[in-house]
Formats: sequence, structure tokens, C-alpha cells
Amino acid sequence: MGTWTGFCPGLHLFVGVWLLIASNTFQSTKAEIRCASCPPPVQLHTGELRAKATDDPNLLRNIRAEFMEVGMAHQNARMDGSGKIVHEFKKKSTVKSGAKLESAFAHQRAKRSSSEFGEFSLADQPGRNSGSTLDQLRSSAQFKRNRDDWRINNRQDEPKLTSSTFALTGDSAHNHAVVYWSGLNSSVILILTKLYDFHIGSVTESTLWRSTDYGSTYERMNDKVGSKTVLSYLYVCPTNKRKIMVLTDPEFESSVLISTDEGASFQKYRLTFYILSLLFHPTEEDWALAYSHDQKLYSSLDFGRKWQLVHEHVTPTRFYWSVSGLDKEPDLVHMEAHTPDGSVQYVTCRVQICTEANRNYPFSGYIDISSLVVQDDYIFIQVPTSGRATYYVSYKRDVFIQIKLPKYSLPKDLHIVSTDEKQVFAAVQEWNQNDTYNLYLSDTSGIYFTLAMENVKTTRGIGGNQMLDLYEVAGIRGMLIANKRQDNQVKTFITYNKGRDWRLLQAPTTDLDGNEIHCILPFCSLHLQLQTSENPYLSGAISTKSSAPGIIVATGNIGAELSYNNVGMYMSSDAGNSWRQIFEEEHNVWFLDKGGALVAVKQPSVPTKHLWVSFDEGRQWTQHSFSSVPLFVDGVLVEAGAENQIMTFFGHFSHRSEWQLIKIDYKSIFSRKCAEEDYQTWHLHNQGEPCVMGQKQIYIKRRPGNYCMLGKDYSGILSAESCICRAHDFECDYGYERRSNGNCRPAFWFNPSTITKSCRLSQSYLNSTGYRKVVLNNCTKGIKELYTARKQQCPKRPPKGLLLTTKDDKLAASLGTNVTFLVHLDEGDSIQTNIQLDFGDGIAVSYSNLSWAEEGIKHVYKTAGIFRVTALAENSLGYDTTTLYLHITCPVENVQLLAPFVVIRNKEVNISAVVLPNHPRTVTYFWWLGNNTEPVVTLDGSVAYTFPNEGMYPVTIQVAAANVIFQDTKTIAVREFFKSLLLSFSPNLDEFNPDLPEWRQDAGRVIKKAVLQVVEFPEEQLLVAVFPGVPTAAELFLLPHKNQSQDKKKSEQELERISTIIVNALNQNLVEFELKPGVRVIVYNTQLTLAPLVDSNPRHSSSAMLMLLSVVFLGLAVFLIYKFKRKIPWINIYAEVNQEKEQEMISSVGQGDGTPKITLSEFSSSKELMEKELDARVKRGAAHTGESTREIPNCTSV
Repeated sequence: MGTWTGFCPGLHLFVGVWLLIASNTFQSTKAEIRCASCPPPVQLHTGELRAKATDDPNLLRNIRAEFMEVGMAHQNARMDGSGKIVHEFKKKSTVKSGAKLESAFAHQRAKRSSSEFGEFSLADQPGRNSGSTLDQLRSSAQFKRNRDDWRINNRQDEPKLTSSTFALTGDSAHNHAVVYWSGLNSSVILILTKLYDFHIGSVTESTLWRSTDYGSTYERMNDKVGSKTVLSYLYVCPTNKRKIMVLTDPEFESSVLISTDEGASFQKYRLTFYILSLLFHPTEEDWALAYSHDQKLYSSLDFGRKWQLVHEHVTPTRFYWSVSGLDKEPDLVHMEAHTPDGSVQYVTCRVQICTEANRNYPFSGYIDISSLVVQDDYIFIQVPTSGRATYYVSYKRDVFIQIKLPKYSLPKDLHIVSTDEKQVFAAVQEWNQNDTYNLYLSDTSGIYFTLAMENVKTTRGIGGNQMLDLYEVAGIRGMLIANKRQDNQVKTFITYNKGRDWRLLQAPTTDLDGNEIHCILPFCSLHLQLQTSENPYLSGAISTKSSAPGIIVATGNIGAELSYNNVGMYMSSDAGNSWRQIFEEEHNVWFLDKGGALVAVKQPSVPTKHLWVSFDEGRQWTQHSFSSVPLFVDGVLVEAGAENQIMTFFGHFSHRSEWQLIKIDYKSIFSRKCAEEDYQTWHLHNQGEPCVMGQKQIYIKRRPGNYCMLGKDYSGILSAESCICRAHDFECDYGYERRSNGNCRPAFWFNPSTITKSCRLSQSYLNSTGYRKVVLNNCTKGIKELYTARKQQCPKRPPKGLLLTTKDDKLAASLGTNVTFLVHLDEGDSIQTNIQLDFGDGIAVSYSNLSWAEEGIKHVYKTAGIFRVTALAENSLGYDTTTLYLHITCPVENVQLLAPFVVIRNKEVNISAVVLPNHPRTVTYFWWLGNNTEPVVTLDGSVAYTFPNEGMYPVTIQVAAANVIFQDTKTIAVREFFKSLLLSFSPNLDEFNPDLPEWRQDAGRVIKKAVLQVVEFPEEQLLVAVFPGVPTAAELFLLPHKNQSQDKKKSEQELERISTIIVNALNQNLVEFELKPGVRVIVYNTQLTLAPLVDSNPRHSSSAMLMLLSVVFLGLAVFLIYKFKRKIPWINIYAEVNQEKEQEMISSVGQGDGTPKITLSEFSSSKELMEKELDARVKRGAAHTGESTREIPNCTSV
């Protein structure tokens, strides 16, 4: 979940725009947009635009404009943190910068679009301060005339503009500049220029400039900050513009320079970390948060002089200061932090005492990364779930409640667009959408959302970011413009009541020449480009201003759908009811004198030196010159101060020239201050309907053509009178949809009779009529009572819709942890309903009413397993039940694969696994058998398998429990027949047997080597397997050579001969090996012998069968004796040993069905074995007191 840029103060965002300038070319690289006090685009996704190749790379310039909100700044697109004017420029050849989707919280309000640049080579201009009087221009050979030019007013008595130009001498090599003008009557302008080396990726030079006369002259400040100090970024305190922070480049040193006098002097303080971003407190001028390169959050309460660690592992940009009036402590911080296991939590604490004991977790579960948004009255989070995304909201710091979208919206993506008008605007990309979003509006609490518009178009921005084509008109509440995809066409729609009703824009009736335009709705209409400038100093495709309500200037076209060809500039003076064309070509248009006048600069393919001013809402324009030399315009600052009439042009004459700053004082174009007779009234309306958002609103504005100054105390709105409520003042309530007749009816998935669980018998509830009044609509009386939800008494009903979940909405938990169950009841009196909860482990609880269980029911399971948890809700009218199956898991610590070493081809063999600790049916077994490409999956620790071919086959077992996976691998030899002997050893071997798999493998190799010394036999055909446990025992396998089927009898005789030689050597104690110096171990032949030869043919005499049965029973006796000697207090190892013997015995038997098989179930139970073990220990007495007992890993309950 993300949020988008908008117009609300206090948003923690910034704007970073990369514009690539080439001849007749507009290119861009990836960019990140974040802004608050200005209104940049509604950004959805990021992308990348690569700069096109040019013939001369030296003619390329890269200009970066940056604008940050109040108190926020970031390294990769830095701002002053004040929400005021900070402009960054870059000039260089092709560059590429990364970007990602970040927060933005509101619609576009007074937004601006990118300008167009061209390349124009002139000789480098010497840096000097020159003043001149620039008259309005007549037509000349240098000026290309078109229809726009004929509309220029060339009166001889027009006032003249005064300007001054200053060049930042010595900075021609610097390719990056940051401009800051605090405004608010301050005459100080700060400019930081830098030389950024793209090859090494760092700043190598910097210069700080300061002006105290609104930009007429500048002073180089390097001596005051340190001549060798390289500066990287500049920040200005939003609550005290005189306080400034400047960061040094960390490649040279990590320090902060602090000024309390608007940059006249600085003090340097060393830092122990590298600051990536800053967030100033909205009210306390000395408080700031700093985010470091290693994801740590620091705080300072003395404006950066001292810093204290707040929290580690904090998500970038997901930290927020407290909101006044909502959070009790002003030094509270909201942040998104990571736990050691990689999970993410929402954490709050006070900055100076943010220890673990003092931290709070407003949402008890984990959240998705980069999903925390704290904005105005709301806090939003996204919860990780399997399948659908789940979103929660907290209104005015109340408990988190799941956001309710229409049941089948099934969002793939959700972004918070705006929260500043006592409701939430959200853009949702649903399961069946790719390049469009649906716009939803919430109730005041931010919980219940209804559809406002479907299929809102998205546009790829300058930096490659996807932006929503949605624009909120500044100065008029509830007025939105959107581009909607409809029938494979994109059309522009407008609404005056927050999306309740939309209509197409009526095209102008005539063009610039006065020719009639035949454009009939709905087949033809006016369509507007709603892309707003990522550079806040260029006006963009659409522009409005809150101090000039009703005036809209936009780029657009007339036709059946939106087009980006044959576009012109259009303007409305009556809030979108009627439109007229003002230019044939695209222009940047700004508002002067609080919107009383307009200034326009054409977007040329060559540098320009002209601007146009209009005092009659774009009907007539006067042309002026702002420079004696054509300028590449990088940006314009307009109305930075409240008490001055100054605008500043930033740019350069050529790619080799210094940065040029042109200060223009336009006060002279106003003849006087406006008097009462200079104003007229204007009634806001919607196609003649005077009631907009439930009010009749009357505004005052300057009479078109009057050259008077509005002044700082000008107020646009004159009066507002409430209207009688009518149908268009109400939208459909949650769960209702508007039908073709205009009425709201329940959606097919919604049951209007559903009563929430909070409805109690003695209380009342609001029964929806299907309508709700548009938020902030001020209508009264009329149909208000008819459409408003009615208060009704809660009826007594039987329980219905009982739902049982865990608090974290998971169906698994770890052994020994607290599991919190939540019980939800859709219908029924929660006070009069009894709740019973059976945890499935023999423990149950009962509550007399549901209210006692509202905070959740906690339980700790002491054993692992799958538990059937049941809930029962019952009252005098009936009952309802529900069931939940909960998996309690214990992490696996070890797994051992038990498999025979040699098996007979086409003979079924049992393979098993021992898991420690053992908790039946809580783990999943994945068996990789032979060369199979897919595993066999079981819930039991054993599997039967038949190998069809001879060879050596790997067998792997993987055991999965919770999020842990263990595995073990063995290799099995598959033959038509084989010969085996049981081996035992002199007792001294047991003293050195640690009973480890690695030791058994090493001992097997030594035993094999000793046997080969007494008989000549191929090494690869002789295998030795040492059994687990003590006394130490092993089995020796004699394998025939591969593919002996043609001469099988001869091979059988050979194996019999070799077996006889080995038995004779064993009986004569000729097989021995040295375990360590002085310790020799003798290998014996165990008296228990197998059948002379084992094969897969069903030829068995009665005597052979009798002997095999004898072997089976004798083997059982040996293993029982063996178990008596071992101190193993659990059944698993016993099963491990006997499983191997069982496999051995089975492998010795042919395919006859009458041969009995021994299975694990035929052995004694674990209780019986433990009793026998205790008896055996008593009998053995002191003789075995030296034996060691292994610790058994197990899960313990908390």
C-alpha cells in the first residue's frame, strides 16, 4: 500500500525531477516524487525514460528541480524541509537515476507541468550585475508571429518591467544548483551550486551563495562555511525560516553546519552517521528526526547540535512526528521497524526514552513493509495475508479496524490519495485492471468505501512514474477533474460534488479566430491533459490557484477523445462551466497578485526572452521582455514573498555559461491598489445549478482589465448560504449501488438486514436507507431526514454468522506461545449471548456474554499437534457454531534417514525417518527416491518403495515444520542378489564409540580395509554398514558384479566362496584393525547368520524357510538384549535400530507371500520398553555406571 503526493501541509514527501535538455528534445530518467505543501502529481508507479542519443553530447543539460514539503528532505532529491521554495538544477549529459514509489497523500491541487527546452549556443556571458528597463516588444524579425501574437495588446502607454541579472561567476563547471527562497517577507535567497562527478558518483566542489536583496546581488559564502568544505544539501526549518542546516558531503566529512541568522554565519558540528533524510517537527523549531544510511533513526532537540539514537532497523520514509490534537505527547514518533527475524511492526515511542520497555505497539500483529501511513486523523497499515491484501485504518488513534471495500473489488494495489477533508480518497487497482484505477471515497471514519469513478486513466510521468489522471481544483471544495477510460477511449469528466455526479466538458463555441466550433455532446467534448509538473517552478498542463477560485488553465484538445496532438491552451473563468481557447501552443502559465493577473511563457524550441501578462482572465495579453539575451528557462519563482511583487527566472544562456538569475519586479504594471469599484461578484454554479456542495457560494474578484493590485488582505469568498437538501447531495452508502434510474439499491453481495455485533438488545443502531450525505456537504432540511440513516432499537435475534479467527489471522502457532482467539458475531445480541470456546486440548472456557471476549481469548498449548478449536454462541432463541483447525508446531532440530544399505531389485522396501523432537502429524515429509523428479509427500515418517533396476540410488528425506526444513541423504545399492554377514567387535571398541553418523562412516571404511586384507575381492563390491548404538555391530555386504544375469549361478558360487573365506578368517581372529595407537580391535562373525544367499527368485525349500524364521526370532532377541543395555528413554532410536534390522531381515527373504515380516508395530510399546530398561539397569548395577546418557532435544512449554 502506498500514498501519493498532494497538497496537505505536513506531508513527508519530496519532489525530484530530472529533465534532459537537447535540441528539440524532452527526455527524462527515473525520478522520485514526494511533496506536500505544493501539489505534485498523484504518483502510482515508477518507470524509466532513457535519454535519446544526440549528435553533440556537450549540448545536453540535465536540470533537476526539487521541492520538499514542510519539514522533510531526502538525499536523492533533497529539499529544505520547509515546504517553501527550494529549486535544484542540474546540467550534464545523459544521466540515469533510480526511483521507487513513495508516499503521497493528496490529489493534485495547484499543480504544474513540465516545460520544453531547446539548445541555443551563445558566447559565454561574463558574470556581472546589470540593471535595465525592458519595454514591451513590438513585432520584429526575431519574433515569429502566429494567431497568438495578434492577440497581444501593444498599447504605447503600457507599464514597463524592471529587471536585474546576476551570474554566479566561477560556477560554470558546476552542474547542480539548489535555490531556496523562504518568502514570508524575507529578502534572503540561498543558492548551493555543486559539481557532481557522475563517474565517481559524488560531489567534488560546491559554492554557497547568499542574497539579501531579493536576488539583485549575491555573496559567495565559502569562507564562512570553510573554503575546503564540500556541501551536499541544504535544509530550512519550517517553523523558523531563519534556522538553516547544511550537510557536508560524507565522502569528505560527515558534519552539519547550523545557522540561526538565515545563513549569515554558520557553526560546524561533527556527525557519527551519514544523514539520508531529515524530518522537522511541525511545531517545535529545534526538533528534528534524521534517518541514517544504516537504517537507524536519530533525534535532536537542539536543532542538530546533538543526536540520540531512537530506533534501529527503521523502514525508509516510514517515520512520522506526532500530530497535534491527536497524540498526547508532542515528542511521540510513529515508525515502521523490523524485528530480528525480518518481520515488520508498527512502533511508537517518545524520542528521548525509546527503550524496549517504553515502546508501544498500537497494532499487535505484523504489517507489510512500507505500508505505515500516518496522515491527519488517520493511520493506515497493510497486514500480510495469504491471498488477498488486507488493509486497516485507525481513526483519531482509535483501535484498528479493517477497511471495508465492496466485497468483490479484490484489490491488487491500493493507494491513499487524500485524507485532508474529513474522509479518505483511495485509488484501487482491482483484479481485472491493468492501466486504470477505481476511485473510492470513505465515510468520515475511513472504514466504509464507496465507488466514485471507475477506470481512471494513468499516465507515465516525466521520470517514468505512473500518475493518476485525477486533479482537484484549488479553491472550490468538492470539484474534481478526471480522465476516464470508456469504450477504448479516454474522456475528461468533471464533478462538483466529490464524485457523486460526473459530466463531460463543454467545448468552446469558437476558436481563436472567432470561427464557430461544431462540437455536440456527448459525441464531442473538451478533453484536458491532467499531468502536473514534477518541477514546481513550471506550471504544467493544468493549473489552478486557491486565491483565484474558478480560474482553470489547461492544455487540451477538442474531439471524441483525449489526444496529445493538435493541442492548445484553454481557460475557464467560471469553474469549468464554459471554456475558451487562449493560445494555440503550449505555455507555462502562473498566477500573479493572488490570481488577479496571469503571466505566460511560451514553450519554445529555442531560448526565449519574452513573457505575456493578462489582467482580463486571458482575453488580452501584453508582451514584455525579461532578458536582453535569450535564456534557457529552467524555472520561475513567483510570489515568494507576501509584501513584494518579485518573480525570478533561473536559467542559462548556453551550456558553458554560469547560472543566470534574473530578478523581475512587476509592481510597476499595477497602477494602484484596488478599490471597491474594481471588484465584481461571481456566483459559483454547475450548469446553472447554484447549489454546489449544499451551498450557494458568491465570490468577489477583480474586474477584468483593471490594472490594480489586490493586496495581501484580499479575500475571494463573499458569502455562502446553505441550500435545501436534494438527491444530488447524497451518495450511495456502503453496500449499495446506483442503478440506471438514479436510485441506490443493495449490491447482490450485501445483506441490508445484517446487524453488527455491537448492537445490543437495550441499545439502538443506525439502519441505513442506502444513502449517505456527501462529506462536507452543507445542505439542510429537504430530503435530509428521508435519506439519513434511522435510529432503531436492536431486536433480539438468535446468534448468526459466528466467526472464529486468531488475532494475527494465522492458522499456525509455535508451541508455548500465546494464541489469541477472536470471536465475531454478525447477528445477535452480544450482551445476551453466551460464548463457549473449546481449545481442543482438553481445556474449554465459557463467557456469559460476547463483550467479555472482545479483546480476545488467550491460550497456551503445551503440546504440538493439530487441534480442533470450536466456538459455540447461544441464547434463548438459538445457537451457532464454528470450527477452526489450529496447527501448533515445534521446530525440528534433527532428522535421520533410516534405509537399508542393499536391497533386492523389484522387492518392496521400507524407508523411514526419525525426527527430533518427535511430534506426530505436525511435520511434512518429502521423499526424493532414486532418480524421480517429483517427491513423494507424506505426513508419516515412513514410505514403501520398489526399485525396478540395479544400481546405486540416492534417497533424500526433507522434513518441513513451520518455516524450518531439514534433510538427510543415503545411498542404496540395488542388486538381483547379494550375500551379507553380521559382524561384532571386541568390547574395547565400545569405549570409543560416540554413536555419531560420521564416526560410523569412518569405522566402516576401516573395517572394510581390514576385511580386504584377508581376501581378494573388488573393493567396490564390498560394503560395510555400522549400526547405531552400542554394543557396536555392523553388517558386511558382498555384491555381485553388475549385469550378472547371464552367468548368475557362477556369480552366486563366487560370493559363497568369498563368504566362506571371510567367515573362516573371522573365526580365526585374523581380521583386526588399529583404532588408535595401542588399541587394536578384533572383528568377529556374529553367530546369527543369514540365508546362504539372497536373491529375487521364488525358490525356497521348507528347510530354508524354517531357517529364515529362526533368524528372524533370534534377531529379535538380540535387539531386545541390545535395548536393555542402552540408556535411551524414548522409542525413536529403538525404532531406528530395529527398522534397519527389519529391513535387513526382509531383504534376506524372497518373494514368497507366506514369509512373515516383522514391522515396528510388533515391538513393545515405549512404556514397556522404559520399564524393561529400568529393570535392566538395576540388574547391571555398578558394572555399567560409566555409560553416558545423551540429552534428548525437546520443545518445552513457556
